[in-house]
Amino acid sequence: MEDKLSQQSKLEFENLVEETSHFVRTTFVSRHKKFDEFFRELLENAEKSLNDMFVRTYGMLYMQNSEVFQDLFTELKRYYTGGNVNLEEMLNDFWARLLERMFQLINPQYHFSEDYLECVSKYTDQLKPFGDVPRKLKIQVTRAFIAARTFVQGLTVGREVANRVSKVSPTPGCIRALMKMLYCPYCRGLPTVRPCNNYCLNVMKGCLANQADLDTEWNLFIDAMLLVAERLEGPFNIESVMDPIDVKISEAIMNMQENSMQVSAKVFQGCGQPKPAPALRSARSAPENFNTRFRPYNPEERPTTAAGTSLDRLVTDIKEKLKLSKKVWSALPYTICKDESVTAGTSNEEECWNGHSKARYLPEIMNDGLTNQINNPEVDVDITRPDTFIRQQIMALRVMTNKLKNAYNGNDVNFQDTSDESSGSGSGSGCMDDVCPTEFEFVTTEAPAVDPDRREVDSSATQLGHSLLSGSLVCVVLALPRLCR
Repeated sequence: MEDKLSQQSKLEFENLVEETSHFVRTTFVSRHKKFDEFFRELLENAEKSLNDMFVRTYGMLYMQNSEVFQDLFTELKRYYTGGNVNLEEMLNDFWARLLERMFQLINPQYHFSEDYLECVSKYTDQLKPFGDVPRKLKIQVTRAFIAARTFVQGLTVGREVANRVSKVSPTPGCIRALMKMLYCPYCRGLPTVRPCNNYCLNVMKGCLANQADLDTEWNLFIDAMLLVAERLEGPFNIESVMDPIDVKISEAIMNMQENSMQVSAKVFQGCGQPKPAPALRSARSAPENFNTRFRPYNPEERPTTAAGTSLDRLVTDIKEKLKLSKKVWSALPYTICKDESVTAGTSNEEECWNGHSKARYLPEIMNDGLTNQINNPEVDVDITRPDTFIRQQIMALRVMTNKLKNAYNGNDVNFQDTSDESSGSGSGSGCMDDVCPTEFEFVTTEAPAVDPDRREVDSSATQLGHSLLSGSLVCVVLALPRLCR
């Protein structure tokens, strides 16, 4: 009977913790999915918009050179999904390639070797053939993508930490204290008397001492997430960067057209006079090859949203949820003991089970955290042995918080991830749920993944346990006299 009650107490406690942490877990699971879906669709929409506009505007000339633009979006997507991509270098390469292609189009009377075109590309920064567009776009794209990717990584880490920490493994001392709190009233013939609220708090604070120690780093992590969320709303808004990217690139092409004579002259001066093209090609004049002007776009032609929403709405929603998730781990004992199915409540302090009889619970309530449980009157806690699993979650949060702070300042940082991509500007994880591993490797045995749609165990598990055992009071009295003393 004692073994049976021990197992029942353990199960009820695990269910209570999982139910109580349900909000924070589902927040990170659902919001990660929404943000990831939004960012991916935003990139798809931007690429489609550019392709449609350039086909209409430049026709065959664009289609013959479309891989330059396709490669740009491929690399942006690869960066977002965790690829090892240096955004600044990638954007520099894009403009250099575009200059090479356009230089040939505006000078069809010449033949350019690969070496000559490589020389042309070296003049991108010096001549600024595209005006100030590349410089501005580099700043905007880099900051926006760093913030977006890092924010989704933060949602991933928050999701994994919440899922893992909510899967508790109570110690033998905790299980014994739980059994005494939940089932010893039966030994005294008090099956309807529930534990005192303060008694419950000391038991839960002893059982969840290590979880409470997660709170400090968790709160710093939430604060950093909120800072990056503010950036997503303001200067690092990826939606405001990607929606008009086709217009900005077209503006750059217009600048190149307008300055084509000066650019060509300076390139010829620096790289030498190119060889004339074969007669068939040189017979075609430049205007026949590249005479299409960019026409202003109609805003109504552009996709209005990605994933049926906007970034501002997503950020407003997640900020509210993140604020509510602060101090969630140190609050677990209070949330559990506030449940009327678990304790007698704060208004019934005289008519409750105090561990010995139906009377007021007199010992003081312990403070939060492992070191404060040294004198816990209900749970034997070894304060010299912190939970290794919880410490690893603390380290994961600490690393992610540092990365978020860098993203807030527009900087990307390198971390060794599970795919061993550690160079460039791009180690990270924008992965979809269950597709790729979390950025940080957790050495300890992982708790099983939590299905966000899974039905939570009924909070009346305690009552169920009581009813199952109500016919065995005699056995309880015989089996547990020493526990209830």
